[in-house]
Formats: sequence, structure tokens, C-alpha cells
Amino acid sequence: MDTGKVTFIYKHAAVLGQESTWAAEASECAADRGRFRDYHDLLFSRQAGENQGAFTKDKLLGMAQGPKLNMAEFEPCHKNDQTLPRVQADTKEGQEAGVRGTPTFFINGQALVGAQPFDAFKVAIDEILKGE
Repeated sequence: MDTGKVTFIYKHAAVLGQESTWAAEASECAADRGRFRDYHDLLFSRQAGENQGAFTKDKLLGMAQGPKLNMAEFEPCHKNDQTLPRVQADTKEGQEAGVRGTPTFFINGQALVGAQPFDAFKVAIDEILKGE
């Protein structure tokens, strides 16, 4: 149900080395083609540890064929680092906001750190909505 009361915005925290940056860039290339969630979910299902070779540029390009991305558009975006400025800006914004780990969520400026159950989000959001 879309009530317009909550907006979810995803920001990258590419702090685990080159592969995390490449993966974030590739997911932004997918986002530009309307396939962020599909590609994001694929990346998370194929994690192999920090900088272990799972997210090389070539492997990320190969993964893009799974969510049926237009490769003629995705490939130059990915190979030419077209989305790097966005990834860098997201990462910097998170660092300036005090993000020290992932996932970190902000609900009206209040940090909710770590993987949390649905109820933690519900409590935080309900408190904000009470004040409206």
C-alpha cells in the first residue's frame, strides 16, 4: 500500500575495497535501466567475502545478463565507470553522517544500525507518524 508516508532511499557504502566500488557502480548502471533491485539481489546472493574475486569487472558484467539488462547500454556504463561519481558521493555522505557499518538505516535522521527485524522499523516509523 502506497500511502506516501515513507520513502526508502538506497545509498552505497563502498568501503570494502575495489570490488565493493565496482559492484556499487554496476548496480547503479542497472538502476539507470530500471533493474536495480534485481541486480542488487543477485549481487547479494553471490557474495564470496571481501575482495575474493566474486565482483571483478568481468564477473559483474556477466551477472548483468541474469536480470535481462540491455547489454549494449549496461556494458559501456560499467566499463567506463559512468556511475562512479554517484557511488563516491553516497559513500562520502555516509561517512559524514557517521556510518561505520552496513547496513545502517536513517529514519528521520535517527540511525538504526545493523540487520534489524521488521518490528524495529515499525516502532521507529510509528513514533514519527504519531507526531504528525
